[in-house]
This record gives sequence, C-alpha cells and structure tokens, in this order.
Amino acid sequence: MEKVFELNGLRVVDLTKLLDPATESRRCRLIRYNTGGPIPDFHTALDLTSHLGTHCECPYHHDDNWPSVAELPLTTYMGRALYVNIEHMQPNTHITGADLDKVLSGWMKEGDIIILDSPYKIEPFTPKTNTEEDKRLFVNGETAEWLRDHGAKCIGFGDGVSIENCNEDVKPFHDVLLAENIVFLEVLKNLELLESDTFFMSYAPLPIVGADSCPVRAYAIEGLPGFTR
Repeated sequence: MEKVFELNGLRVVDLTKLLDPATESRRCRLIRYNTGGPIPDFHTALDLTSHLGTHCECPYHHDDNWPSVAELPLTTYMGRALYVNIEHMQPNTHITGADLDKVLSGWMKEGDIIILDSPYKIEPFTPKTNTEEDKRLFVNGETAEWLRDHGAKCIGFGDGVSIENCNEDVKPFHDVLLAENIVFLEVLKNLELLESDTFFMSYAPLPIVGADSCPVRAYAIEGLPGFTR
C-alpha cells in the first residue's frame, strides 16, 4: 500500500496501520451481503472493536461522565503536530517533566498534538509487551501533568513508547489527560517516513454517539503554511 503522496506541492504521509481481518488480533470481522433486487447492491457489516488499529481514545474511555467521540469538537482531531523522537533517555525509563523540557522547550505551542517516540521500538499490544525484549520508554502521571500544563490537545504514540507498562503508570496518565479532554492517538505507523518534525495532522473518527474510541485514518501534511516550526 502506498504510504507517501504528493498533493498540490505538499507531502502527505499516511500514519495509519493497515487492517486485514485475516491477521488482525483485535476484533475485526467484515460481513459482506447483497441486499437483493435486480441490481447488485453489496453492503458490508463491520464488526469491530473501537480500539482497532490506529485509533483515537476519548474521555468516555475512562469515565462514564466524560465526553464520547461525538461530543468533542471536530478541531479536537486535527492541528499542528510535533513528532518528538526522544533519543537522550535510557531504555525502560519514565519520561519526566525535565525530559519534556529538554525536547520541547521553545518548540511546543498551546494546542499542539504531541507524538512521543524513541529508538526503542517494538510493536505495541503483542506478546513482546513487558518482556526483556521490550525496552520502550514509559509514561506516567508526571508525564501527563507536564503535557496538560503546557496545553497539549492530543498525545500520540510511536512504537518506542509503552502505554501498557503497568496500572500504576497507565491509570494516572489517563486520569490526568482525559479529564481535560486531551485525547490519545495510538498505534501510529510510518513515522520514519516523515521528513519534517512539525506538520499538519488529521485523525478524525466517525461521530458515533456513545463511542469511547474509534479507528481513524491518520495522516500528516508536511509544508502547510502555519503548521511548521
């Protein structure tokens, strides 16, 4: 599948995981049927989990009283994105406020989308998770508080940052950020194809009332005026 495109002089990078029902470990079933009549009229029933492939998690994922996918404004799901590949940290260490100061000071603006990554990459949500092979960086409550206090609108994750390390890290990370309607963007792909660390990004979910999360088609547009360093 093609991953990089040219559009009116701009570079577009697809950051979405390709989904194949034949190999996907999470719930992904397509039921194709013909509605009948003299003209072929094929439809497909989609039997999917809301956390399938590249997906956007919203506050309702963590609390019944917080907004679902359809209740957040469309602008929640697009904006200026920063790809933050943290290279100065040791494996299996927590991303602290000081670490974020080091990599984001003078670069981040309020309302930015922050994509965290590192060189210690493995596929997330696989049997490799939390094994000796898993050297990814960790997030926790301190990471979340820094991102909240500096005005992030969305936190995305490359394969170099763990979001399933342990409950003591994951729960406060969710508590702090989702309480402020700061959404999560998980299972991003093709980040190595980016030529810029600052770009326009979109990851709009279907506006389904009561959905806590939704698979998305995430993409970057590089070179768009107003969405650079």
